[in-house]
Amino acid sequence: MAIELPRVNLDEPRYDQSTYLNRAKHFLIVTNPLNVFATEEQLDRAARIVRDYRAGKPVPDVSSVDELWSAKYLYDSAFHPDTGEKMLLVGRMSAQVPMNMTITGCMMTFYKSTPAVIFWQWFNQSFNAVVNYTNRSGASPISQEQLLTSYCMATGGALVTALSLNRLVRNAPPLVGRLVPLAAVAAANCINIPLMRIQEIKNGVTLLDKDGKELGQSVRAAKEGISAVTFSRILMAMPGMVFTPVLMNTLEKRGFLRRFPWANAPIQTLFCGLCLTFATPLCCALFSQKASISVDSIEEELRTKLRKERPELDVVYYNKGL
Repeated sequence: MAIELPRVNLDEPRYDQSTYLNRAKHFLIVTNPLNVFATEEQLDRAARIVRDYRAGKPVPDVSSVDELWSAKYLYDSAFHPDTGEKMLLVGRMSAQVPMNMTITGCMMTFYKSTPAVIFWQWFNQSFNAVVNYTNRSGASPISQEQLLTSYCMATGGALVTALSLNRLVRNAPPLVGRLVPLAAVAAANCINIPLMRIQEIKNGVTLLDKDGKELGQSVRAAKEGISAVTFSRILMAMPGMVFTPVLMNTLEKRGFLRRFPWANAPIQTLFCGLCLTFATPLCCALFSQKASISVDSIEEELRTKLRKERPELDVVYYNKGL
C-alpha cells in the first residue's frame, strides 16, 4: 500500500534561502560531485518520482519526504530546470568540481610553457562554453552567435592576460608566476559572464513581488545580479588557485618536488579538488539566487510607476542566476 506523502513545494529549495547557512547547505547538495556517478537507471527513477509527485500521482517507491527530496536533488543535478531534458554530463553542476580541479591543476602545473598555457586556457574556455550551453535558459536560450562571441572573447582575454603576465613576471619569484592562471581566469570571467547575459544588460531582468507577480524589467537589477555572479565566480576560483601555489612553492623550497617530480601535477590537481569541493557551494551561497533590490534603486520610470500602483512595496525581487 502506497504511503500518502505530505504536499511540499518542489519548485523552491528545501531550506529557507534567507540565511547563508541554509544557502550553503542547499548548494553543497546541488553541487555534490558524487552525483556524477549516478546511473541512467537512478536518474530516470528520480525524474519519474519528481514528475509523478508534481502531477499528483502516487509514488509508491518513496516512503518519506527525505527520500522525495533526495530524488529531487538528484533530478536537479542532471535535468534542465526549464526543458526537463537530460543535460550533457560535463555541463552538469555535479561535474564542476571534478572537471575544474583537473583543468585548474593542469593550468597551474604547466604555467611556464607558452604552448601549454595556450592549450589549457583554450580548454578551460571550451569547457565553460559547454557549461553555458548546457545550462542555457529554456525561455531565453543562448544564440549560437552569442555563444561563439562569448567563447572567442573570453578565450582571447584569458590568453592575452596569461601570456602578457607570464612575460612580465619572468624574473619574479616562482610564487608570483604560479598566480598568473588566477589572473587569466578572473579576466575571462569578467568578459564571459556579461557577454553570456548581454540580453539582460540590454533589456533588463524581470522584477517580482514577494508573491511572484511580475512588475517590470530593470537593467539596474540585471547589472547588480551579473556583478554578484562575476564576483562569486572569481572568488570560487581563488582558494584553489591561491592556496595551491603557496603549497607548491613551499614543497619546492623544501626540495620535495626535486625528489618526487612526478608528484607535481597529482598534488596540485587533488588539492584544487579539495578546495573546489567547498569553495563552489560556499561561494554560490554568498548571494541569494532570488535576489532583492530596493525600489529606490531601480530606474526612475519604473520606480515612479511602482510608487503609484504599488505604494506598499519597498523591496522587489529577481533571479540573480548562478
